Amino acid sequence: MHKKSAAHELPRSLNAWHAISIVVGTIIGSGIFLVPAEMMQAVGSAGMVYAVWITGGVLSFFGALTYAEVGSMKPAAGGEYVFIRDAYGKMGGFLYAWTWFIIAKPASMASVATGIVRVLGGLKGFAWLGTGASHTGIMLSWGQVVAIALCVAISALNYAGVRRAGDFQLFFTGLKIVLVLMIAGTCFAWSGGSWSHFSGVATGAKGGVAGFMAALVAALWAYDGWNDLNMVAGEVNHPEKNIPRALIAGVAVVGALYMLMNAAVQYVLPASAVASSGHAAADAMRLAAGAGGAALVAACMALSMLVTLNGTVMSGARVPYAVARDGLLWRGLAQVHPRYGTPAMAIVVQCMMASALLCVSGRFRELFSLAIFAEWLFYMIAASTIFVFRYREPQAHRPYRVWGYPVVPAVFVLCSAALLYYTFLDNLRLSLGGVVVILAGLPVYAWFARRQKARAGEPL
Repeated sequence: MHKKSAAHELPRSLNAWHAISIVVGTIIGSGIFLVPAEMMQAVGSAGMVYAVWITGGVLSFFGALTYAEVGSMKPAAGGEYVFIRDAYGKMGGFLYAWTWFIIAKPASMASVATGIVRVLGGLKGFAWLGTGASHTGIMLSWGQVVAIALCVAISALNYAGVRRAGDFQLFFTGLKIVLVLMIAGTCFAWSGGSWSHFSGVATGAKGGVAGFMAALVAALWAYDGWNDLNMVAGEVNHPEKNIPRALIAGVAVVGALYMLMNAAVQYVLPASAVASSGHAAADAMRLAAGAGGAALVAACMALSMLVTLNGTVMSGARVPYAVARDGLLWRGLAQVHPRYGTPAMAIVVQCMMASALLCVSGRFRELFSLAIFAEWLFYMIAASTIFVFRYREPQAHRPYRVWGYPVVPAVFVLCSAALLYYTFLDNLRLSLGGVVVILAGLPVYAWFARRQKARAGEPL
């Protein structure tokens, strides 16, 4: 059992709508606006691009169904950390948390904040974001300063209460959906569009299995984030009902919006134009509605990434909080603010780490790339815990049982393994770097485990 004091308890302040908005708002970032070109370059035809979107959506949906069972069974802060800890032991859970806390979440925050600044920098009147702001040993651009300010502001919002952050997430996720529908509607209303584009092809594509897998990686990047709800499961009310509903409904909504947006872009642009475009959605809107349409896409991208940043900050801070609560990180990270009811110190430290990455400019992207292999490794491991719990605890209360067990979770685990194999070979250096990052947590775990035993008076 993992005992918790009242000082370490988080209030259950999030309802079902908050939970759905965390899933939808965190997933939909810049990916849907940027990856169509990369996917077209990989597979070479509009039809295959749709096949990849469907495959990525189904795979993410299978993962969400699997997490829905385990998450409703173990609705505690920390998400996958709790799953892996209870199924495979403290060390496995710690290595997951170490990877998320040290690299994945801070680098994700830095990446999203930088993305917002880049989008804003492309708008008229914001060119100053690329100019120098100060010189204190290193030169910071105004863009870096604004990105850091965004991380600080969203972290402050989350510091001041999960309900406030949840309301922010809910309102702006709704606004984001409205903007996506407006963009799609504008594209379909353009008289110059053609349904013949859906049978078009782009020359020079990678093609074959390698091309399909490359496009699938891009699609899964766009779908990434559906797992974040489980990290705040300890603050969702009626988690036995709301976690499965939010995961299933959230991924389904995202899949539908992605299909709609991709169809709108392809209705306006032929396959060859999609493949050669760095910003396919913006180019489509520029044709359909002029410069104002492109500006609308930019605004939607910036808003989408801001909501993603909020979801990332919210979910990321719960991982070190859960580990520290178990005595395997500094105890201050497990403290709950007496007034706001949030893991205050974990939020502050996470923000400081993201800000430090932003100060070293683009180097954090290398760190984020190191985490890609590790992320899918832990998705696969976390999903596999459903088999452990079904075998070890057959009579345990399961508010939700995954549809299609054992096929659905098995397909997710096997496909994750295939994706890991492909990404490992495709980028051996960064994948090995990801393994090194994980293994670097072993001596840290050993040190905290020894301290924990010493406090308990157990023999070392």
